[in-house]
Amino acid sequence: MAHAFVIEAEKEEGIAVATACIEREFGLPAHDPDVTILRYGLFSVDDARDVATVAARAPSGARGSVLVLAADRAYHEAQNALLKLFEEPPEGVRLFLILPTLGGLLPTLRSRVQVLAHESGAHGVSHERNSSPLAEAFLHASKEKRTALIKKLVSGKDEEERRLHRDEAIALVNGIEGSAYERFAKGERVVAELLSDIATLRSYLYDRSAPVRLILEHLALLVDAVSW
Repeated sequence: MAHAFVIEAEKEEGIAVATACIEREFGLPAHDPDVTILRYGLFSVDDARDVATVAARAPSGARGSVLVLAADRAYHEAQNALLKLFEEPPEGVRLFLILPTLGGLLPTLRSRVQVLAHESGAHGVSHERNSSPLAEAFLHASKEKRTALIKKLVSGKDEEERRLHRDEAIALVNGIEGSAYERFAKGERVVAELLSDIATLRSYLYDRSAPVRLILEHLALLVDAVSW
């Protein structure tokens, strides 16, 4: 079995899937001291360095150790900092990375992991793509209100506020994708091109130097082409 995996799910859902796999495949229950579960909001470069330190610890048992990383966001710089660990982890270490979407996963990191598929509703939770109030407001807003929202999402008086707005922009894109998937599941193939474009736009947003305003303005043009 592979040594590194990625799961597309919200944190707790993904952790449930990962721990079930760990117990089934490696014989380690979630409460075992050799199973470490780390939760993050925005996963940073510093977090990646700390993870490498944790991974280097010798396991207490003969079955090796497992490290589960669950995050809401992971910008490209942080993913780059994980590359060496995921390519050559310490002997006996297995790694699980959990993200709500794989749209922003670097190809170089994705090539080092096995995507662990799971069914909707596994472990009593749903794996549906959901819309959001922010996305619904954007979809049904006038051109002027959309412009005002975009202006807010690209502003910020300091780095922290700009980071929060970037996270909101990603959440907006994910929410619009959720609405489009709901329509696609009902047989409305008119949104197929929009879904493809959203996957591309979201991957750009995970680059800290991305032109967020241009991305969101382009998104506004795309959703205008579909009747909501």
